[in-house]
Amino acid sequence: MARGARGEQGSARLAGALLGPATVLVLLVLVAPLALLFRYSLDKFDPSQLIIPAVTAENYISFVGSRFYLDILLRTIEVAAVSTALCVVFGAPVAYRLARTTSRYKSAMVLALMLPLFMGATARTVGWMILLSHGGVVNLTLRTLAGHSRFDLMYTPTAVIIGILSFNLPYMVLMLQAVFERIDISLEEAASGLGATPLRAFARVVGPLALPGLSIATILCFILAMNAYATPVLLGGPRFHMMAPQVYVEFASNNNWPLAASVAFVLMATTIALAVLANRLIPDRYRAP
Repeated sequence: MARGARGEQGSARLAGALLGPATVLVLLVLVAPLALLFRYSLDKFDPSQLIIPAVTAENYISFVGSRFYLDILLRTIEVAAVSTALCVVFGAPVAYRLARTTSRYKSAMVLALMLPLFMGATARTVGWMILLSHGGVVNLTLRTLAGHSRFDLMYTPTAVIIGILSFNLPYMVLMLQAVFERIDISLEEAASGLGATPLRAFARVVGPLALPGLSIATILCFILAMNAYATPVLLGGPRFHMMAPQVYVEFASNNNWPLAASVAFVLMATTIALAVLANRLIPDRYRAP
């Protein structure tokens, strides 16, 4: 017993020695900057003196009391929710089909799905600007189908949602593919043998088993959408405001660092709160062990 206890203590010390440097590094590069940013959010701002050291919630009160900033927050949540829902709608069938296919070209399909991830978000957004701009391929096609002489998508919420959807969709498909591949196909075959249609077998067997993984993929896509920067700026235009670009505007254009820090923390807190709420909505019996 004593030898076993000494062995456990030695393992604990070894684990602590291995995790210690990583923990210190995380504290230095993540927690310390966040603490400094939070300290800035409690300062006051004066156009002539810029930052005035203080401890006040004035910036947060100004945010909550401003219709302009609340509209930006609500618009950000709306765009993130719609784009995430579309990711689920379009990504789940593709991921399921990719997980169940036995084609020899499956690796090539996965590689084709991953190719957009090798390109930066800004470069992809510029590509969408070319497609959606007046006279672009998408614009001309929609104008022809709709029969309107002018059918513009650029600088609209629809363009922003399309851009965020194109950025997040590969993540959704790849994560859900891994989830579906871990579900034994014999369970679906058993359900079919008992008379269930493919759709009913998916809804009653595959869906509940995939729900924990689906929730993780959905939360990740929602977080990415909430914090999108390049897509709202380039596809939404100067009149379309979302939270992440607004942080930059307050910081770089208005030189109001305290307000920028408070906007950043409001964005962070809202994202975390909504992600936790979405996770709590999953019934306990479907949670991953």
